[in-house]
Amino acid sequence: MANKTIIVTGGAGFIGSHICDWLIDEGDKVVCVDNLVTGKKDNIKLLLRHPNFTFMEQDVSRGLKIAGPVDQIYHMSSPASPIDYQKLPIETMMVNSLGTKNMLDMANEKRARILLASTSEVYGDPEKHPQTEDYWGHVNPIGPRSCYDESKRFAEALAMAFNKMHYVDVKIARIFNTYGPRMRANDGRVIPNFVMQALKGYDITIYGDGSQTRSFCYITDMVDGLTRLMNSGKSGEIVNMGNPDERKVVDVAKMIRDMTNSNSKITFHPLPKDDPTRRKPDITRAKDKLGWEPIISFEAGMKKTIDWFSTQM
Repeated sequence: MANKTIIVTGGAGFIGSHICDWLIDEGDKVVCVDNLVTGKKDNIKLLLRHPNFTFMEQDVSRGLKIAGPVDQIYHMSSPASPIDYQKLPIETMMVNSLGTKNMLDMANEKRARILLASTSEVYGDPEKHPQTEDYWGHVNPIGPRSCYDESKRFAEALAMAFNKMHYVDVKIARIFNTYGPRMRANDGRVIPNFVMQALKGYDITIYGDGSQTRSFCYITDMVDGLTRLMNSGKSGEIVNMGNPDERKVVDVAKMIRDMTNSNSKITFHPLPKDDPTRRKPDITRAKDKLGWEPIISFEAGMKKTIDWFSTQM
């Protein structure tokens, strides 16, 4: 269906802004909604004058009114890095609860399809490896990460309730670590931390002994997967979105140091409470249902990411 009207909440954020780019390139009309708490207008500056693009500075936790028909909603709003959601725990919980309900109400009213950006954090510090969609997770409900983990779990439950009670066409994407241009330098996550420290010649700081693992998906692969999920057939689908290329954090640090020709030392610090020790998605469902899997290698994606961070300095 060409020329759809699509809302992207959190559309000035890292992943949300890339979704906006993708949809505009597809010829759709995009309403980007963001309160700019963690998003940046700079991420959408090239779209602001496009006739099919509208920006609304709005907190969806407080409601949202859109005149006319809406075909699809990408609900991407929420702080997503520990440094952000631990600084904004109440705001994080509100956008993932009230904000999600407001967008589900709109989807119900407009009979629009909605994609909920959930997270691999619903699995917590997983006891099952790799993580499949039928795994219920291992989450501390009152720990330092609980404001994000538990509010995303609530958002999933709420979305499925709307699906069952009101027949809202819901898709849920459990997004694993994603990286690429437009990540904030002070994001606090592994990739921007390591890249900026290496480029500046600072010590590269690892929390824990570096043996913990993460799986990193390049942004264009992620957006491809999310748009495929949105446009797939089955309502109520829950799909892992990520790259199953599992890497030790210490190996990532060494690779980034080498790629930046940095003389930075690698230092080790205590591991934060409830920090996951292993993280790797099982993407069998995405392959089977969507025909999707990442195609950008970590080396190629990191080169693009390092080049982008270099220009930001």
